[in-house]
Amino acid sequence: MLNIFTLANGRLVQEEIESLEELSRFQPIWVDLESPSLEEKRWIKQYYGLSIPEDAMDEDIEESARFYEEDNGELHIRSDFLIDDDEDPRSVRVAFILNQHNTDLRSRGVLFSIHDEDVPVFRLLRMRARRAPGLIEDAKEVLLKLFDADAEYSADTLENIYDELEKAGKKVLSGNVSDELAGEVLGAIAREEDLNGRIRRNVMDTRRAVSFMMRSKMLNAEQFEEARQILRDIESLDNHTAFLFDKINFLMDATVGFININQNKTIKIFSVASVALLPPTLIASVYGMNFDLMPELKWTLGYPYAIALMVASAVGPMLYFRRKGWLS
Repeated sequence: MLNIFTLANGRLVQEEIESLEELSRFQPIWVDLESPSLEEKRWIKQYYGLSIPEDAMDEDIEESARFYEEDNGELHIRSDFLIDDDEDPRSVRVAFILNQHNTDLRSRGVLFSIHDEDVPVFRLLRMRARRAPGLIEDAKEVLLKLFDADAEYSADTLENIYDELEKAGKKVLSGNVSDELAGEVLGAIAREEDLNGRIRRNVMDTRRAVSFMMRSKMLNAEQFEEARQILRDIESLDNHTAFLFDKINFLMDATVGFININQNKTIKIFSVASVALLPPTLIASVYGMNFDLMPELKWTLGYPYAIALMVASAVGPMLYFRRKGWLS
C-alpha cells in the first residue's frame, strides 16, 4: 500500500496512490509504504529516484548500522515501534529515509517510511495532524512527531500494565489462591512482564533514534528543543518500567508462595495419615505373626479385639492432631 501525505491549510492530508501517474499530481512531505509491492517500489525509484534497500526491514541487521547518513545526504533510520496486541504484543521495524540535499526537487525534503504492517503510532499521528492545523510543517517534523507519539503510546501501554497488575494483585492478595487461580495469575503476570520488557526496549530504541537526529544537526532550534523534551519523556518512562519490573517480581513471588503453601497442605495430609496409621500397622504386624498356636483359635474375640485396638490406636493420634490444629 502506497500513501502520500501533503500539507493543506496546515493540516496533513492523506492520499492513496494506485498508479505512477497519480504521483505527479502531488508534492508530499511524507510517503508511507506499507508492505510495498515490487511495482510500488518501482514507482518510487522511477519518480523520486530513490532505491529502497533490500534489507530495509530486516530484523537481523547490525545495531550499529541502523542509523547512518549516505554520501548523497540520505538519512537512514531504522526504528522499532510497539504494537500492543492482546494476543500477540510485538515490535515492528520501520525504515525511514530522509534526503535533505538531493538535487532532485521531487524527493528533497520528503520523508519515506517502509514497514510490513500498520503501526498504531502512525494512525495516531494521522488523526492528530488532521485535527490540529499547524502541528506539522515539514518532513523532519513528521519524524519527530512520530517518535513523540511512540513515547506517548508506550506511556499509555504502561498505564494498561498498571491496571492489569492491579487486577492480578487483588486475586493474589485475597488469601484464597487455588492452583488453578495461581496458574491464571502467573500467565497474566508473564504477559505483562513480556510487554513491559518490550516497552523498555522500544523506548531505548526511540532514544537512540532521537539522539541520532540531534547529532546529525538536521534540526532547527525549535525542533532541537522538542527532541530534548522527547528524551525527557522517555527518561520518565524508564523509571516506570523499572518500578513495574519490581512489582511483577513481587506478585510472581507471592503467587509461587501460595502454590508452595497448597503443595505443603497436600504433603501435610500424607504426613498426618502416615503417622496416624503407624500404630494400627504395628498392631496388625504383631498380631499377624506366626505363633505356634494361632491366637484366634483359642480366643473367639481375637480378631474383633485386634481390629478395635487398631481403630483406637488410629483415632487417638487423629484427635491429638486435630487439637493441635494440624488437620486444618
